Amino acid sequence: MSFDKSFSDVLEDLDAAFFLAAYARKDRFVVLGDLSYAASSKSGLIPPGLPAEAELRQRSLTLAAGWRAIDSGGLALDVLGGVRPWKIKAEVSVANGAISRSGDKDFVDPIVALRANYTLAPRWSAIAYVDHGVTGMGSEKTTQVLGTVNYQMTDQAYLSVGYRRLDVDYRSGGTRVDATMAGPLLGLTWRF
Repeated sequence: MSFDKSFSDVLEDLDAAFFLAAYARKDRFVVLGDLSYAASSKSGLIPPGLPAEAELRQRSLTLAAGWRAIDSGGLALDVLGGVRPWKIKAEVSVANGAISRSGDKDFVDPIVALRANYTLAPRWSAIAYVDHGVTGMGSEKTTQVLGTVNYQMTDQAYLSVGYRRLDVDYRSGGTRVDATMAGPLLGLTWRF
């Protein structure tokens, strides 16, 4: 199944979405985590004119730990490994509930990741992050890419703008989930 929608159409069907991330480092040891949630729904008519409603919810949690491999000249590069558990649930109702189906899938992907932080100028930095799932151990494929430009407003507060893309292709039996969640992001970071 494939969807081709404009950004305004996607926003119209979106019920809720958020992304929360955390990062910690002690000497060269680093850990990170991010939680992603999205819910969307759509209603309309299907042939021969029956009312239908559908809802899709996804939740993923990325947990990784690793080592700062490079830390010099304004560049820091972390090499990490971890897991990404998923929970995906879909519900469809036709003719006001006369016909309804629902299903959910839980699976876990092992991942490997790289995270780079580069100082652009005083108070300005850029972060690039990429991870990839170990093929065939949970989903067929999962990849996450994130890039931000960050401005240090105070000693503890940073404002970030960027882009994030999270892909998953899961196949098992008669179930297939091939989804991409992508778009711009605006973030506030508190450092302590």
